[in-house]
Amino acid sequence: MKFVIFIAWMAISIGSARADGPADNVPETVRPVPKPGIELSADDKRPLERSLAELDAAIERLSTQKSPAIARGLIDVRIFQKAVRYALKYQEFFDRKEIAKASELLEVGLKRARELADGKTPWADQTGLVPRGYVSKIDDSVQPYGLVVPASFRPGGGPYRLDVWFHGRGETLSELNFTHERLHNKGQFTPADTFVLHPYGRYCNAFKFAGEIDVLEAIDAVKRDYRIDDDRIAVRGFSMGGAACWQFAVNYSDRWFCANPGAGFAETPRFLKIFQREKLAPTPIEQTLWRLYDCDLKAVNLKQCPTVAYSGEIDNQKQAADVMAEALAKEGITLTHIIGPKTRHSYHPDSAREVERRVASLAVKGRERYPRSVSFVTYTLKYNKMNWVTIDALGEHWKKARVDARIVGDSEIAINSENVAAITLDFPSGFSPFDPTRGVAIHIDEYSIGAPSPVSDRSWSVKLRRAGAGSPWTLAANDKENPTALRKTHDLQGPIDDAFMDRFIFVTPTSKSPHAKFESWTESESRRAIGEWRRQFRGEPIVKRDSEIGDAEIASANLVLWGDPTSNAVLAKIADRLPIGWKADSIEVGGEKYSTDNHALVLVYPNPLNPKRYVVLNSGFTFREYDYLSNARQVPRLPDWSVIDLSVAPSSRYPGKVVAADFFNEDWKLKAK
Repeated sequence: MKFVIFIAWMAISIGSARADGPADNVPETVRPVPKPGIELSADDKRPLERSLAELDAAIERLSTQKSPAIARGLIDVRIFQKAVRYALKYQEFFDRKEIAKASELLEVGLKRARELADGKTPWADQTGLVPRGYVSKIDDSVQPYGLVVPASFRPGGGPYRLDVWFHGRGETLSELNFTHERLHNKGQFTPADTFVLHPYGRYCNAFKFAGEIDVLEAIDAVKRDYRIDDDRIAVRGFSMGGAACWQFAVNYSDRWFCANPGAGFAETPRFLKIFQREKLAPTPIEQTLWRLYDCDLKAVNLKQCPTVAYSGEIDNQKQAADVMAEALAKEGITLTHIIGPKTRHSYHPDSAREVERRVASLAVKGRERYPRSVSFVTYTLKYNKMNWVTIDALGEHWKKARVDARIVGDSEIAINSENVAAITLDFPSGFSPFDPTRGVAIHIDEYSIGAPSPVSDRSWSVKLRRAGAGSPWTLAANDKENPTALRKTHDLQGPIDDAFMDRFIFVTPTSKSPHAKFESWTESESRRAIGEWRRQFRGEPIVKRDSEIGDAEIASANLVLWGDPTSNAVLAKIADRLPIGWKADSIEVGGEKYSTDNHALVLVYPNPLNPKRYVVLNSGFTFREYDYLSNARQVPRLPDWSVIDLSVAPSSRYPGKVVAADFFNEDWKLKAK
């Protein structure tokens, strides 16, 4: 049986590998992703609709109960409802075999609903294959995930090791197909005494953006329901899942005891040239934004995350590990790279056993939470923490920032920094490595600072800050900096796409713009953004009119405002508090003016009504249809702000002609020319 599953898995992987190719390098002839589903006859639909209606009714009855246990169990029922509802509503049956899959999912959903009505959730204590779900903070959507629960599991037992397995590319991986597979396929690795989490990742985005948050939310959901050992969580994957593994390994290095990427891609430009055979002509801004997910630039972070890479010897996606090996060598680190002999895009059985042996060995030791030395590279405050070092402010976003910190003896820290303006050093209760009877000497760059000793619970934390490059480092407690001053901070640093990695609301206008071309454009782009969120990130976004936005919405969500100050009442309230002027006849950026008759402003900025949240003007996520064809292309297309010339129609790459665009500076102001 295991051999059959392995062969099936290889077939899926090989098919996935062929999803990209030179035919997908023509922006004018973009095929839809996902492809249109097949037409079902009334006879096909009728039994599914009948069972779905029965499940809807059962869920409605259960929803009236106020029990937290019922509410949690109901989520595990709703994943089956959503899977079939989306397939029927949006014509996402891609093969007639999926009709039987839908029927099976409805049966399982109804069975769980009946058990829940009796106050039981037997699947919560089940071993083997267990599909479950959670409600996402981003858009209130129910998102599925799969678990392989070890045979040794007992309620209340543990803590258990957890492996996170990232799936490969699957353009027809609807909720229906994903959830059905999680009922029947254990996957490549099922180590003993180990939970294996298969996150959905919100479809086919290489676990980026909302797909990235899906992984973190799914891990949290598993940790709420089972006793998981925080120091024995690994990230693993193959093909597109290998790419995901690389980016989780470098951007969240301190969370895992091990990373095990297989094939995939590790960066954008070289992969697209070699694997995709694409002739690249990126703008400087697009090249800059590649740094969000390009892993080779942050290879040194793997100093904190033991890594076992795998590639087939004759797999062209071996390129990913070769790139990372090259980058790690520059840091004095040799990549452990297991190579399947004469193997294409799949796991060689002997190599799989060797990989598993090495990962199991690393699991024995587990994660090292507070190593004595930390090396950390980032280009954005989105990824700003590594073990006991947190970068709180950069000199300039999207330029390389690096911290190398090490503990010396029992009372000193030595730090070298690059492009960093503020740092927190933090050891929680019981983890301080310092002598509690002595102060700590901090040597950072060419400056020395005396810091307090640890307190009696053996915790220790300090904040360091400097006014700019070349200025002295000081303890932040001695600074006179205005704490309310607007500055780029973690999760409030842009670009536009970052606003869609947390809760957001699309806010549509109740009035019309006097500019006909803009009015037509914003109506079309807002409809597209709503539809593409559902298609690419598998949730129906929260949409409200501007008249419905009150204090609760302003406090809890990023607001995506469609329209201009004439048509959108919320935008009218804040227009004069934005760094780019939007007047009746012109958009004014510095000394440049653009006519509002045929231009639009796209922007992300801290909401003046609540600076702890974003406001976005006239944009959904910024990569478009052309970028769906290769996961390596799925990176931000636009920076913090852009002016769009509407005389050029939207395309598969851009919402119009970008005539001006840039990032705001670290104080959220326009950069000087």
